[in-house]
Formats: sequence, structure tokens, C-alpha cells
Amino acid sequence: LSMATKRELDGAGDSERGGKSRRRAAGSMGRRILVGGNWKCNGTVAQVKTLVDMLNGVEDIPGNVDVVVAPPALHIGSVLAAVRKDVKVAVQNSWSEPKQGAWTGELTPDMILDFGLEWVILGHSERRAYCAESPEIVGKKVRVALEAGLNVIACIGEQLSDRDAGKTMDVCKEQLDPILSAVPEGAIDRLVIAYEPVWAIGTGVTASPEQAQETHREIRSYLQETIGLDADGVRIMYGGSVKGDNCEELIKKADIDGFLVGGASLKEEFKAIIASGALKAKM
Repeated sequence: LSMATKRELDGAGDSERGGKSRRRAAGSMGRRILVGGNWKCNGTVAQVKTLVDMLNGVEDIPGNVDVVVAPPALHIGSVLAAVRKDVKVAVQNSWSEPKQGAWTGELTPDMILDFGLEWVILGHSERRAYCAESPEIVGKKVRVALEAGLNVIACIGEQLSDRDAGKTMDVCKEQLDPILSAVPEGAIDRLVIAYEPVWAIGTGVTASPEQAQETHREIRSYLQETIGLDADGVRIMYGGSVKGDNCEELIKKADIDGFLVGGASLKEEFKAIIASGALKAKM
């Protein structure tokens, strides 16, 4: 069954708001924190070595935190060989067909798995904007990646004009629907949603913790309406100019389950962002 079919089966049995609130509270206690570093198109050979040395020098990754870094494809091999084993390595994109072939410039899920990788980032706003990836294309990539056995970080988020017009959730739902419809039976635990308000990516402008939590809560509620009980286990990361000086306040919010970090993942402050995940375990 696809998640679209599960929506109909699961939605009828538990639709009371109070029940959803209790499930949300229980789910937030059990979800592991995920901290992802998206290096984008950055890094010389020497710079990548410095970043790996930084990660290897982290004294203690909190026990409730998973760490994933996504180097440019050119550097994946060297990072995978040198980085500590409790830091996973991801690709920043994968192709919409499952098997290798005549797809110039692409990486297919079977190649990614064969290389020893478990994670992929899909639907990042930069790929949606610059590579014309529609919600339908992203949904197809998500389906192919999950069917192959990869873990997927699927990105969604609105432009500033959308937020100003009160259309944040309209945009998020438009992007979420093809993703959720694509999830194969039994694969929801390998899907992570990354909410990235586009107006806060690389601009230095960050949504306040309250703004971020509000949208995360609305996304969680929509997941509950759409896929039912499975929504409690889905991790929702925040990715809008997360830095060492705002991560602690953000991670304290109930529906923020980690971060997808851009520029700060290339700096020493990434260690503080990783460490902030420990605060969730104390809540």
C-alpha cells in the first residue's frame, strides 16, 4: 500500500484533536535528533580534509543525535574513507530512475548504495529553483530512492512572498503531497522532512524559534491528517540559517527534530549545533 492509500485507512479511526495531541507528545519523546550538514558546492581538497578533521575531533556526539554530512559528489569518496563511523555521508541529489545507465551527470540509487552510502537529500530549494525540479519530479525521486532502500531527507519550504501572503502551508502541502504519495509500504521510517523557509536560507535571516515551531507543528498536523499514526515517528528538521548561536533555542521546540545546516556546517560552530541535540533528551 502507498501512503496515499494508508491515508484513507488510518484517518478514519482517530481524528479527535485530543488524541492527536497525545500522540504528538508521545512521538516527540521518541524521535532521534538528526543534524545534517549540506556542504552544497563548496570545498577544495584541503578544505574538505579540514572539515573531516573537525568532525573527527568532536569529543562526544550525544547519544540521541544522528549526524549526516553531504559533501559535493567529487569529495564523497575521500570523506567516506576518512570520517568517523558515527557520522554518515549523504549525496545531495539522486536520479529519478533506479538503475545506472545513460544518465549523464547523475547518480542512481543502486550506485549510491553500492558505494556504501545510506542517505540522500532530495528537493532542496536550490534544485527546485535552478534545476526546475517540480513537486512531481521530487516525488518520483523520493519514491525511487525509498524503494531502493535509501534514507531520504526531503526538503520543502516557502518563499518570502508566500509567507507574506499567508500561503506558507499551501506551498508546503503542495510540495508534501507528491512526497507522501510516493512512500512505499513500510518505508515511512526512512523519510525525513526538512522544512527550509527559502527566505531564511543563506540570508542570515532566521525564523524566530516561535515561527519555526508554528510551521513545524502545522506540518506535523498535516502529516497526521495524511498518514495517521505514522506521522508521530517522522522527523522534521529545520533548515533556515541555523547557527551556533540560535540552535539551542530552536531545538527546544517540540516539533523540531534537528537541523539541515548549510553555511554553518563548514565552520567550527557545526560542533555546537551537533551538541545542541542533547538538550532534547533533557526535556
